[in-house]
Amino acid sequence: MKGALAFDTSNYTTSVAYYSPQGQYQAKKLLEVPAGALGLRQQEALFQHVKRLPDLMEALFAQAPGEIAAVGASTAPREVAGSYMPCFLAGSGQARTLATALGVPYHPWSHQQGHLAAAAWGAGHPELLDKPFLAWHLSGGTTELLKVTPRGAAVTAEKLGGTADLSAGQLIDRAGVLLGLSFPAGPALDALAREAAGRVKPYPVKANGFTFSLSGMENKVKALAEAGEAPAEIARFTLDTLVDVIHRVTAAAQSAEPGLPVLCSGGVASNQRLRYIMTEFCQAVFAPPEYSTDNAMGSAILTYRAWEAANGV
Repeated sequence: MKGALAFDTSNYTTSVAYYSPQGQYQAKKLLEVPAGALGLRQQEALFQHVKRLPDLMEALFAQAPGEIAAVGASTAPREVAGSYMPCFLAGSGQARTLATALGVPYHPWSHQQGHLAAAAWGAGHPELLDKPFLAWHLSGGTTELLKVTPRGAAVTAEKLGGTADLSAGQLIDRAGVLLGLSFPAGPALDALAREAAGRVKPYPVKANGFTFSLSGMENKVKALAEAGEAPAEIARFTLDTLVDVIHRVTAAAQSAEPGLPVLCSGGVASNQRLRYIMTEFCQAVFAPPEYSTDNAMGSAILTYRAWEAANGV
């Protein structure tokens, strides 16, 4: 079988994936962040990616995928001018080198495009990539509400709204580290929140159209901790507040863009409370957690679609 190989070297995950309609394979690993730290400098992330890619490639090809027809990679966070992070050089450099050696096409994508493709495919709705839809990209660096439209084998995303400052992932990680959790803190904060009684009610974050600010939320989390509030209650307060504003903005966007389905992607989209509220009240679709968090499968899917279109498959 012929398929596509792709690389994604985001700020916190090294990932390689192989996609064909007959079989899909992935190998990935989180970067190591020192205890108590709020992240990694770009040069540290880049160094870890370079060290890990050979081992991950060995793990991927031990699963015996088929022939490589094209190679792709995430090259930037978003498909807009000036969007750049050095850590993506690790994967894109490997991809271009390998494509040249094999004599096959190389396809660059944005990290965001990969998230959208992986989420649509993982949710069991690959047809979303061929028609307009609304999407949330909820990650450590991005909290954006998008209107996504097909463009050939790929998709293009227009930003409708989201946060004006702090991302949802940044708020979650900062709250988690403040509570003594390891970075990235999403899964641990989610688990901690399920222990709470819900004594502290969500803060009604104000939205201006489809845009809202989370910077004030960080101060409220710190104030609760300083006042001696239980960690579980702070965790639930943080997540409930995020879920509330995302739900309200989504409902407003659905009123403005009637009939468009809603897809949620990004690491924050793996939060169980968010999944319940958005599915129940907005009929949103979610990918499984392994395709909501950072991964190379989305870039592999887009790379295969581009090869398929070029070869009339």
